[in-house]
Amino acid sequence: MGDAATGPRMRDVFLRLLGAVYLVAFLSLWVQVEGLIGTGGILPIHDLLLLARERLGPSRYWVLPTVFWLGDGDLALHLVCAAGTVLAVVALLGRARALVMLGLWALYLSLAVAGEDFLSFQWDVLLLEAGLLAVPLAPRGILRARPGPPPLLVVWAYRWLLFRLMFGSGVVKLRSGDATWRALTALEYHYETQPLPTWIGFYAHHLPPSVHVAAAAVMFLIELALPWMIWLPGRWRRVPLLGFVLFQVLIAMTGNYAFFNLLTIALCVFLADPGLLPPRWRPVGDPPPATLFGPWPRALLAPLVAVVALVSAVQFTERTLGLGVPWPSPALWLVRAVSPLRSVNSYGLFAVMTTTRPEIVVEGSDDGETWRAYEFRYKPGDPSRRPGFVAPHQPRLDWQMWFAALGTCDESPWLGRLFQRLREGSPPVASLLAGNPFPDRPPRYVRAFLYDYRFSDLSTHRRTGEWWQRRLEGEFCRP
Repeated sequence: MGDAATGPRMRDVFLRLLGAVYLVAFLSLWVQVEGLIGTGGILPIHDLLLLARERLGPSRYWVLPTVFWLGDGDLALHLVCAAGTVLAVVALLGRARALVMLGLWALYLSLAVAGEDFLSFQWDVLLLEAGLLAVPLAPRGILRARPGPPPLLVVWAYRWLLFRLMFGSGVVKLRSGDATWRALTALEYHYETQPLPTWIGFYAHHLPPSVHVAAAAVMFLIELALPWMIWLPGRWRRVPLLGFVLFQVLIAMTGNYAFFNLLTIALCVFLADPGLLPPRWRPVGDPPPATLFGPWPRALLAPLVAVVALVSAVQFTERTLGLGVPWPSPALWLVRAVSPLRSVNSYGLFAVMTTTRPEIVVEGSDDGETWRAYEFRYKPGDPSRRPGFVAPHQPRLDWQMWFAALGTCDESPWLGRLFQRLREGSPPVASLLAGNPFPDRPPRYVRAFLYDYRFSDLSTHRRTGEWWQRRLEGEFCRP
């Protein structure tokens, strides 16, 4: 049992990496939080809490667990982001203790609840689950940490989390029945249709079809076969560790997925063995044996791990595998009871491959005759603008515009609030965009059109400098 992944050194590495993830998550949200959920934002948290007070009564505090019940103004948003940033720096510097990790988890949960659609991504809940497990993983104590290895139960819980994340992503692609995944042709579309591609993704899209088929086969190998090696001893785990890390690096090179890649790589720490540590970090002599509960009282740690194990098992068998296991009603009740905490989840990315790329172009007008387009910071707009790198920052409005384009105008009610704020000339919302075509006064009318975007072929790109070709599909939202 005594491997590097169960020792204090690797615990310190993971907590520092988790601190880095928290840091970019809080900073990324901080610079856009007013425009998203502030008083002048698209989905003000005040409206959400007011509705909860009217409809939920006393249960609202559990259904919506957030510190913003104490105050929901813009100042409160900035204070929470600032506090999270400070605690994340503490963790990044290697000073994380259990209370620090508990504070980070609680603050990010508060923002995830307040963010509604804008904080509904799989990496948000992955961070919450990893962050909750970090509370018993971190050393106890306030100023001085108690020595000793982390609890084995928590290390195994992290490996189970990594297994569910990777294996679930492969399973959902097959269970969805998507023809492109089953034919191994999905990557012929992926680089072009993903939410925020990079310029490397542009060139990857133009690789020969045989390369895309081979890459898809390797991806299924990584997602479906390598996760089982997580449970092998010692050096055998180097194989999934190397495969997962390389996979995440390639994803990060071709697309912008916020802090997801960094967080997944951090989870791979729990696959390490002593030979992967730098010589000065390797333990001298025989390290103290790891125990199930570490320094934590059995009465505290055992119930937490038991709840995580049971709820995750129910979700994994039902939502991911679709097995229809006849779980007893108390287990199903427990799943519903802890769901507001968003900290035990099912995972599975890109179950169905989108084969076209609809894009929403928003326009404003003073007179209903002359229209000017709003340019977004990162999502495709001007065909001549090169797809860039923005991760680990996540421009959450740009991401939601990608999802909105896959449906109808009415299926994304927040779009109406966006148009309303543009007509009001809201400065926080305008700051989410690349520029304001109405700097003097806001427009009287706002509308949206849908375009079909496709990567330019290489010869067209070399001749014109355009990265995209687009075709008008029609009106998306009426003026």
